[in-house]
Amino acid sequence: MLVDVDAVEGPGLASPVIVPETLVVDHGKVYVSEHLTSVCRRMGISIQPARLRTGRDKGPVERFFRTLREDLLQALPGYKGPDIQGRGERPEEEVFFYLDELEAIIREWVAVVYHHRPHAGLVDPGVPGLRLSPATMFEHGVARAGYIEAPRDPDLAFEFLQTKWRTVQHYGVEIDRRRYNGSALTKLKGVRSPYRGPVKNGWPFQVDPDDITRVYFRDPDEREWHTLYWEHAPSSEMPLSEDALAFARKLAAAKCRYPDDQLAVADLLDRWSLGLGHTLVERRMALRLSREHTGIELPTTGEPPVPMLPSVRRALGAEPEAGRGRGMRPDQAEPEGGDDDEADLDDFYADALDDA
Repeated sequence: MLVDVDAVEGPGLASPVIVPETLVVDHGKVYVSEHLTSVCRRMGISIQPARLRTGRDKGPVERFFRTLREDLLQALPGYKGPDIQGRGERPEEEVFFYLDELEAIIREWVAVVYHHRPHAGLVDPGVPGLRLSPATMFEHGVARAGYIEAPRDPDLAFEFLQTKWRTVQHYGVEIDRRRYNGSALTKLKGVRSPYRGPVKNGWPFQVDPDDITRVYFRDPDEREWHTLYWEHAPSSEMPLSEDALAFARKLAAAKCRYPDDQLAVADLLDRWSLGLGHTLVERRMALRLSREHTGIELPTTGEPPVPMLPSVRRALGAEPEAGRGRGMRPDQAEPEGGDDDEADLDDFYADALDDA
């Protein structure tokens, strides 16, 4: 991990830059899934399951949940409380937050309040009675143990995606009835896989369930990541989740005898363009799709697909031509400084009172 010195020494650090060695988890399905265990195996992180119905095995986390509830969550509008006695008068009529908004609020509270408040459990044996905060204790530990800077893998985010083992065919690779292809698979067709995975002669492909329009593959010889694109990926720069495609296939199967993924996706996008859907599940998928970004920021790899090229997007009407604004003649160029309407209005009315 590449640790930024300014981030370590500066205030407002929401998450200390550390490399975990062990994860203490309970027996929830998401914590003992194959995805999490495979990621920890690749990262060299040990997993220590807690004992059943033994909260003290993960006491610091449970105590933090209580502090988070009492110091932050109950002060937010729309808080319902842990039971009916702690419930507000009409919380359903107050403001609610989406998960990404609530995550940003919690991170800000941790950085500004929690990490700069003295904790009774943080002590220094050499200085009895000294009250230390998590930020001060972290700086104290860095000052005592020293600072170690190690190179970081710029493609580390790919390791956190789900791994699908598939064989390479003449048309590319097929994952959950979706076909992907790219120039990186050309030399792998007909080549025996060196991996001993769950699929015979299979290759590992990294899949993001929030954006199935592309998958990622690492060349075993060059150790570089390549992007493979779905044959029916939308031409717009918009991700498509797994649950959205499954819902589109279900709608298409009810209409057509032989449904096609391309028509199913087009029908789903046209259906959602009329509103936010007809059911609660459909509205949730529409809102998730409208965010236009995935849950994890991945670096760009290789060349862009053909539908993403600027000339192709202009031909399809996806974006206006360069140097030509709305309502402008072809011989008129767009003024420098972009399309800042507010700045143009200020300049336009700057001398209006003087002329009057």
